[in-house]
Amino acid sequence: MITGRIVAVQTGAIRPLGPKGVPSAIVKTPVAGPVSIGAMGLAGDAQGDPARHGGVDKAVHVYPMAHYASWARDLPEQADRLTPGAFGENIVLDGLSEADICIGDRFDLGTARVEVSQARQPCWKLNLRFGVPDMARRVQVSGRTGWYLRVLVPGHVAEGDQLVLTARPNPDWDLERVQRLLYRDALDRAALAEFTDLAGLSASWRALALRRLESGALEDWEPRLDG
Repeated sequence: MITGRIVAVQTGAIRPLGPKGVPSAIVKTPVAGPVSIGAMGLAGDAQGDPARHGGVDKAVHVYPMAHYASWARDLPEQADRLTPGAFGENIVLDGLSEADICIGDRFDLGTARVEVSQARQPCWKLNLRFGVPDMARRVQVSGRTGWYLRVLVPGHVAEGDQLVLTARPNPDWDLERVQRLLYRDALDRAALAEFTDLAGLSASWRALALRRLESGALEDWEPRLDG
């Protein structure tokens, strides 16, 4: 049985971020007790840029607990900031990482039923969050991105609950393989074609793969990673 334990459930409000006061809810704080979870995410959570964050395919962001220690080793001067909630995550999870999660995986999360839609694609707001100019690129290269869930059946989730796998339609497509395709073997046409057909894949990532197949070219990452 593939399971993980919920270490923290976190939400955030929109606040100014960085020297220009960009609206962002990347800073999340723990919520005590059961939190309602529905199609658009956790009750009380917000997104500063709803065109790119949140929505049904990115309702909940999950981040593995083990990554914080790895980041602290990589960036010791930032260690006090590399703590749960720092990456905009809603669920801090112990026991599973990107290597253990596949696109389309279905889980029981507390009393809710959820589905893995994609890994997170880091953006330039992480650079502002940590004061590290290439933080978004570091997250992408490291593969420590976490992943997004869509909510199939609403319910409640609380610290201490379990994330329990109930279905795995795409066992060959763990998130580490997905990230290799997106960022390293980016124009592997056979893999891209297979990727577009995966059950549960987010609409935005299906569109991205189709654009690569049609154009034969890689999209420009600079606006997303550098702002």
